[in-house]
Amino acid sequence: MSGPAPVTAEEFQRLSEFLYRRTGMIFTEAKRYYVQRRISERMAATGATSFASYFARLRSDLLGEVEQFINAFTVNETYFYREDHQLHCLTNDILPERTKRKSAGEALRIWSVPCSTGEEPYSIAMWLLDNWAEVDRFDIEIVGSDIDTRVLEAAEAGVFSKRALMRLTPDVIARYFTALDDERWAILDDLRQSVRFTPVNLVEPTETRPNGQFDVIFCRNVLIYFDDASRRIAAENLYENLSPGGFICLGHTESMSRISPLFDVRRYADAIVYQRPMEGARG
Repeated sequence: MSGPAPVTAEEFQRLSEFLYRRTGMIFTEAKRYYVQRRISERMAATGATSFASYFARLRSDLLGEVEQFINAFTVNETYFYREDHQLHCLTNDILPERTKRKSAGEALRIWSVPCSTGEEPYSIAMWLLDNWAEVDRFDIEIVGSDIDTRVLEAAEAGVFSKRALMRLTPDVIARYFTALDDERWAILDDLRQSVRFTPVNLVEPTETRPNGQFDVIFCRNVLIYFDDASRRIAAENLYENLSPGGFICLGHTESMSRISPLFDVRRYADAIVYQRPMEGARG
């Protein structure tokens, strides 16, 4: 039995525009095969016999198909302690600067978005426990968010493959994980319960605003999938989710200076990061 017919140029355009309006992600003609594969998977899963019938289901959001459609297009390749130079910067420079203005016991909020299957927010929690002497002086809240609801479920479960742990030393693994078998490791319950997970779409302020303001945001390797207009919208939303004086860390190939003038560039020994100015800091 043959699979769905390849999407036409017009159908590809309609799908790309739909995905762009919903997520800010842009797919050019060069991604036609990538899009075709995922549409074929969703058509098979829903029993759609033609592009027209599937697209009608998508537009009506029958049985939550929009969520499943978006989930099919997200990229979730990650591992623990990825780009750990930013973790060094977090404890050496960012947090000491942020906590100068805080009293013992005050809230310190860190947001990992997109968080994928949880490696990044859990990495932040582990790193703080092992490398920041002030960790017990503040009420630390770590939130992980993603547009893909499947990866949020996996993050909350806290079970990881051996590959996800490849950058961790044996002593770190022994402290924070329990082996389930030769290939799967479960993060300790206390650590799993220290991170809260929420769904979010970075280009929708009605979804970003409810998460409140943070002292530090890690937003790595997602803006590269947006076009210039969506990047600016996402940057403005992230700006509103930062407390005045708060910091944002991007992926190593990304530059906020090329996206938005709202942030100040801060250069530290371990990383270049971006800061929301303090109120009244700019004339």
